[in-house]
Order: sequence, then structure tokens, then C-alpha cells
Amino acid sequence: MEQTYFQKGLGLRAEVRPQLHENYRSEIVDFMRANGSRLEVGGLKFILAMEFGFCYGVERAVEYAYETVAKFPGRRIFLTGEIIHNPHVNTKLERMGVRFLPQSEHKYEQVLSDDVVIVPAFGIPATDLDLLAKKGCIVVDTTCGSVLNVWKNVERYARQGITSVIHGKYEHEETRATFSRTTLYSEAPFLIIRDKVEAAYVCQYIAEGGDKADFIRRFSKAISLHFDPDLHLERVGLANQTTMLSSESLDIAAMLRVAMAKRYGEGGLGGRFHAFDTICSATQDRQDAVQQLAMENLDLMMVIGGYSSSNTTNLARICSSFAPGRTFHIEDAAAMLSADEIRYKPVGSKNEAKAGGWFPEGARTIGITAGASTPNIQIGETIERILSFKGTIDLSSVLGEH
Repeated sequence: MEQTYFQKGLGLRAEVRPQLHENYRSEIVDFMRANGSRLEVGGLKFILAMEFGFCYGVERAVEYAYETVAKFPGRRIFLTGEIIHNPHVNTKLERMGVRFLPQSEHKYEQVLSDDVVIVPAFGIPATDLDLLAKKGCIVVDTTCGSVLNVWKNVERYARQGITSVIHGKYEHEETRATFSRTTLYSEAPFLIIRDKVEAAYVCQYIAEGGDKADFIRRFSKAISLHFDPDLHLERVGLANQTTMLSSESLDIAAMLRVAMAKRYGEGGLGGRFHAFDTICSATQDRQDAVQQLAMENLDLMMVIGGYSSSNTTNLARICSSFAPGRTFHIEDAAAMLSADEIRYKPVGSKNEAKAGGWFPEGARTIGITAGASTPNIQIGETIERILSFKGTIDLSSVLGEH
């Protein structure tokens, strides 16, 4: 009987490794890794964060997608959504013949029993997995282990009748997959909090009560069906979208704990307040590493990654705190149109913008980091593009020493 569910690879790692190496490796990044994360050339000094780019979960997901293409030639292969939040990686898979299912209510209608469906690193809702199992198609599940860990906590809360309070974005694929796990246990309640502003509102309601209708209206898209704040905030368990800003998640947990203590007393917290730090280690490592760049005297700080990537956006937020006006979140090297003009996503904005005079004449020291869905090749291309603004610079003599 043909195996229809794969969660630990397809046994073709050695076969696809050369292709992955060719598509995503950067000789420049290799050199910098071997030389203290620094590169000095053409009068410029580039300093790369000690942790950056592809994390284990992302690398694993992309590898599994390549293995899927190799293992099932001639079959239709679908992705339920972006494999990761990087347009270049997704475009590459599309060119390899992988099809992307439409983001609609009826997205799985075209999937047949002979087809192959890849689940991305963020995971998919529990109901989607059930539907695919009923169709009998082959499923290659690349859901990250850190995400699975969050699901275990949420499922435990749901079994105990505890409301899952999730720090995340309700529209994000990972968060949608996470709160779907509450439906496995009699529609257990959940609430999604985006930031500390929303957390403060919830905390005030917990501690002092409030207008129930206003609460439900404010969180209409971010609560479970029939959510009653007077009832469902009596016992809460915290979880996170794994790519959120770690410091903010910890602050929100502290805020909620204080609110619960005000309402029920310190002695009453035992059965009412549960908190687990479910920020993934790779996200935490990248956030910690970029903080270290604050000690450098940077003229520019470049953050590379997809605009829809939550972890990349949070890296940009951190960088803008120590390099305000000098931090640029770009999707790729092509965003640097010239030494005077750049396309980038300003911190706090949902839209791309243009700026002039971004690369001042006297700029010498440039910090570099990249989100967990950014391959090394895009980091190398960014450095090469910046160097091109200083004229024709031959990197081979420098890299040749490596």
C-alpha cells in the first residue's frame, strides 16, 4: 500500500542537496562566516549578525519540497500556500512545477487522490488536514517542530477548558493553524492579541470588567465563536505565534499575569494563569544577534527578507530602535535602485515606500541581517549590489583567500 503521509522527509536528501546548494548558497556569506562575520572591501566594512537567514525549520521545509518534486515526477504537486515567506523561494518552486492552491474557501476542490499536497512550514488548520486525508492524496507535511510545540500547549489548554490567549496576527497562516487546534476539543475558546495595546485593553477588562459588546466588536475576527469575555477570561493559557517579537510576548505575559492577580489574588493564579514561552529558538537567536549590532557604529542597517515575513519585520523593528533613519527592510538586492534611491518597507507600515539619499557619501560601516526565510544568496547579492555603488570592485581576490 502506497504511503500517503510524509512528515520526516522522503529519503532523497543527498539527491537534492547539490541543487539546494546551487540555488541558495553564497560564497560571500561563507567567507564572512569564516572571518568573524566581517568583510572589508572597497572602503566599506560589512558586519553580519552572528545568527541570520534560513533557520532549521525553513531549510527543512524547502528541502522536503525539493525532495517531493524529485520523488513524484509526473504527478501534480500542490502547495497549500507559500512554503515560506520569501517570494524568490516560492517562485523557484513554481518554476519547478509546483502549483499553488488558491487562497479561497474552496481551495482543495481541484485536489484529486493521485495528487501530492505540500503543507508549508507554518502548518495548516486541523480541518484542512482532515479533508486531505479523506481525499486520499499524498501529503508531505513540513510543519516546523517549533510550531508543533505550540500546538501541543494549545491542545492541552483546550482539553482542560482553558482559554488559549495567543500573541500573534489572526490573519497569519501559523496563528490560524494554531487556533484551529482548539476546535479538536468541543470548540474550546481562544483569543488572539496582536500587540501590547490590545493586551492592555484585555488586561483592564480582566481586572475591572468592561463593556462586553465593545470587547466582542473589537476582537470580532480574533475570538472563537460564542466567546464570552466575562466567562472565558477566568482561566487563560498563553501561547505565541513563534515569529513574534520575543520581548513583546514576554511583556504581554507579564501584563496578563498582573491583571489576573488583581482580579483573583496571587493565591488564585495557580489554576487560572498558565504561560509558556513558545517563541522558537531560531527566532530568539536572530533577535538576540541583531541586538549585538547595536554596539557597532553603523552608518546603515540592512534587513533582508520578504515583506510578509513576521520574523523579518520584527528584526527591522529591533534595528530601527538603535539605528533610526538608517534601517532599511528590503526584499532583495533589486530594491536598491541606485546609490540615491531605494524601495523598502518602513517599520510599522504595511506598504513599500521609496526613499532618496539612503546611502550617504560618507557611509562606511554597514550592518546586515536577514529573516529566517531568507537564503544566503540574497544576502550575498545585497552586499554585491552595495559594492557596485562604489564602482567596479573585484571580490575574487578577497574571497580567493578563503
